[in-house]
Amino acid sequence: MAGIAGYGAFIPRRRITTEEIARQWGKDPGTIQRGLMLKEKSVPGFDEDTITISVAAGRAALARAGVSPSRVGAVYIGSESHPYAVKPSGTVVAEALGIGPEVHVADFEFACKAGTEAMFVALALVESGRVDYALAVGADTSQGAPDDALEYSASAGGAAFLFGRDDPLVEVVDTISFTTDTPDFWRREGEFYPRHGGRFTGEPAYFKHVTEATTRILDKTGLKPEDFRFVVFHMPNGKFPLSVGKSLGFTREQIDPGWVVPTMGNTYSGSSPTGLAAVLDVADPDDLILITSFGSGAGSDSFVLRATGLLPQRRGLAPSVRSMLDGPRRYVTYGEYAKYREKIIVND
Repeated sequence: MAGIAGYGAFIPRRRITTEEIARQWGKDPGTIQRGLMLKEKSVPGFDEDTITISVAAGRAALARAGVSPSRVGAVYIGSESHPYAVKPSGTVVAEALGIGPEVHVADFEFACKAGTEAMFVALALVESGRVDYALAVGADTSQGAPDDALEYSASAGGAAFLFGRDDPLVEVVDTISFTTDTPDFWRREGEFYPRHGGRFTGEPAYFKHVTEATTRILDKTGLKPEDFRFVVFHMPNGKFPLSVGKSLGFTREQIDPGWVVPTMGNTYSGSSPTGLAAVLDVADPDDLILITSFGSGAGSDSFVLRATGLLPQRRGLAPSVRSMLDGPRRYVTYGEYAKYREKIIVND
């Protein structure tokens, strides 16, 4: 059975609090924090982008797998903030990790589910026998217009998963996708910030697709909510995953045992994959795990996973998600944040 041979994550150390953003725009910080259930978000520095995040997460995945980069036959990078409009992120990531040149590389885009999109294809390649190992990464840097709701939640980070058949840390029991044309969020070529259609964001987009994908994979596998120890849903804020989970029959303890919905903004292509990495940091052998992503436009990927006995032995070979969330941090002002994210454009 194909599965995850190694995994890793990366979260930048710089942070900005929702209180600092709210203060800038004359909003009530308490209302913002209660509404989104978020206290802070990560901010990438000048030397951090989707590529550097992918490299850091990929190195951790290879370390946990104990696999030579020469055995990796595919590298897929899912992101909605690739640094180049025309030049793949994946070629740089593969070269930095020592993978190739006999390797298939592609960049994926599907809003916040680009990461699980890459995971889906990497898994399929391994299952087909075309390659021994395939690396899938979901990574992003924050995107949100000034004084937009996304400023509070669109953060930076990512996770990488190396799929293979030999000695998996996590077995993939099954996977399914659910996709429709729902225009809830978009960014046209040349536009600096994405836009979102408010009335489409919740019920027609997030809740419909997460619910449908999750329901269908439960039907396909014959499993019930109580069979799972952990459940990871896409996290555009703190409330959405808790709400959809409750409607599907999952408990808060399965969805948020204290680390899956962290106290930082978590809206990016690595959102649900990073949540999965956090779960793998603490899961026990034979634990069943469900992950359902969401990407605007719109679609969801669901995976049913089972932890193996190798997982506890290998996870200490790279930093945990919790250690990156709670480790050394540098809080920035809104002015510094605007500078890092190039929100002030000066025309010559």
